Amino acid sequence: MRSLLLVPANDTTRVEQALNSGADAVVLDLEDSVPFSDKARARENVRALLHERGGEAQASPGRHPELIVRVNALDEAEFNADLVALLDNPPEALMLPKVCSIDCLDRLMRHVGPVPVIAIAGETPMGVLTMPSLAEQVPETLIGLTWGLGDLAAQLGATTSRDDDGLLTDPFRLARTLCLLTARAANVEPIDTVYLRYDDPEGLRADCAAAFRDGFTGKLAIHADQVPVINDAFTPTDEQIGKAREIIAAFEQRPRSGLVSVNGRLYDRPHLIRARRLLRRAARYGVIEEQVGSFS
Repeated sequence: MRSLLLVPANDTTRVEQALNSGADAVVLDLEDSVPFSDKARARENVRALLHERGGEAQASPGRHPELIVRVNALDEAEFNADLVALLDNPPEALMLPKVCSIDCLDRLMRHVGPVPVIAIAGETPMGVLTMPSLAEQVPETLIGLTWGLGDLAAQLGATTSRDDDGLLTDPFRLARTLCLLTARAANVEPIDTVYLRYDDPEGLRADCAAAFRDGFTGKLAIHADQVPVINDAFTPTDEQIGKAREIIAAFEQRPRSGLVSVNGRLYDRPHLIRARRLLRRAARYGVIEEQVGSFS
């Protein structure tokens, strides 16, 4: 998933806009963006939408964005009510906030069973410090890892999360880096956090480019206008695809070699792994027609 658009589940107008935004996934939020007084209505909206979309997905598979539900944190009173609302028609994945240890994921599995999970880690100082432990014993249900900028800023008492050039300041760069390293160590999708200035497409584009460069596979969005920018940034370009194919072809010609030359530059086996991964992503998003298996 390149773009995961967060939308408050109590706002049916915004939910409908999100479903038509072109996002790879719509995250129906039951947590921070929904006031306590509206939690029950948000859950009913989610229940109704999941029931409706379940029938539509069977009639026309692949035509809708994935539906993910961000539930309330495990230790909050609203968590159990969230799960009750999702029992009959579970979403394609859950997003669990405020994950600070592997125990959080184990407890979630005991509640919901084998439902795929995207964990939000690093929303607190302790969550940042313990994030690498999530890669030590990875649950089979964990499919992605992201981090929380707004909550972390509040916990730190930070006046801003970015410097005058728009770059993340050190505490937030650390959380972002740990998210990427932990996700890759756990072999799950690393998903970058939100870019809060939704009226700044150029800043978002630069932020996405940096995330793609470093190895993130997607990004959270908070506004439908951010989706096209994110999708574009995380879709492999023709140039990147061409380079990846050249690297793979060079290794196919010399299958026992650990080092090949392409256009005067040397590439080793880690470059081959990255090239195959990039082509799999290009195939997933319909940029190229080859089957994923042909790149393995």
